[in-house]
Amino acid sequence: MRRGRRAPGTFMSIRKHGVLWLVAALALSLPGIGHAAGSLDQANEQARRVVLQAMQERLIPGLQVAVVKDDELVLSEAYGLANVENRVPATAKTLFPLNSATKPFTGVAMMQLAEAGRVSLDAPISRYLDDLPPPWQAIRVRQLLAHTSGLPEIVDQPGPTAGSTEAAMWKGVKQQPMEAPIGEMFAYNQTNYGLLAQIIAKQALMPYERYLAERQFSVANMPLTTFGDSYDPVPNAATIYSYFPRRTLAPNDANRLSRWVYDIPYSLQAGGGIQTTADELAAWLIALSKGRLINAASRQSMWTPEKLNSGANGAWSAGWPVLASTPRRQVAGIGGNRAAFIVYPDDRLAVIVLTNLVGGNPERFIPQIAELYRALPTPPAP
Repeated sequence: MRRGRRAPGTFMSIRKHGVLWLVAALALSLPGIGHAAGSLDQANEQARRVVLQAMQERLIPGLQVAVVKDDELVLSEAYGLANVENRVPATAKTLFPLNSATKPFTGVAMMQLAEAGRVSLDAPISRYLDDLPPPWQAIRVRQLLAHTSGLPEIVDQPGPTAGSTEAAMWKGVKQQPMEAPIGEMFAYNQTNYGLLAQIIAKQALMPYERYLAERQFSVANMPLTTFGDSYDPVPNAATIYSYFPRRTLAPNDANRLSRWVYDIPYSLQAGGGIQTTADELAAWLIALSKGRLINAASRQSMWTPEKLNSGANGAWSAGWPVLASTPRRQVAGIGGNRAAFIVYPDDRLAVIVLTNLVGGNPERFIPQIAELYRALPTPPAP
């Protein structure tokens, strides 16, 4: 979502809090990962080592990992600190922000409304929304989901934390020219998901966050999952950190752990507002796989890349980054440079890693974890 702003004050290096010493000791105590896993127990042991090594190398304060294989939660771990300055450990119930990994939930919501006949993904958004600038009216719903709308970026407008209002943000973005012809190119954009939230609220006859709570969180048994950002006092939420330099005169400016403050305006929560746990995210993915949220045909359509005007595949499908279409599919949720989950549908596998470090980029080491489980035998799907 919006670029984080550093809060006043800094905190001591994580090394001084002993987290990395703990991580290093745990990593050294686990078996090596130089050979393929032959059993689930071996895969889990090797996955733990991959995670702990990544924490040590990337200086990640706190982390949750969960692995789903054949619709079962086969690994669930929490490591490090949810809050460094108060030495609060990360647990299975610590809430981590998904940021832009919220967008797959919005994709599922749109597929649910499509199944119910309340939305057509091929319809122009002007069928559902009023007061749109003329250049916006012909954009199709699926082009919002796949970031091929060509719309201007709303987060370039001054927001509430800059002394403006959300209403002013929307007024400002509607006065901007289109950034590209509709359907011509992929361009990641938060305006798309702000409009999708409006469509969901109007067609579902309830606010976006209530719709997700009733039709997804409740169905998948996600009692802790909620919405919020750095300004919301969310109980048991992890504190977010960064090592990015703050351009001060301190000699160790580039190496200090600092709080990372991020804001997600209410109207843009469909693009990045969820806070959850790895276990509850795993429950959601299992519910999705088992057809409890949408049917198999909708799921297949949701994970099919959107076509550009040229006929080429775009980078996203309906709410999901498509990392690979062939020979084996990979779709993902990636957010804030700190949270990610990758689904491997053909292997009946999903790996989730949530961290509280901007720059943790778990999507970069999730594939290493996935390889440990992809080699395991998979029973036929029911």
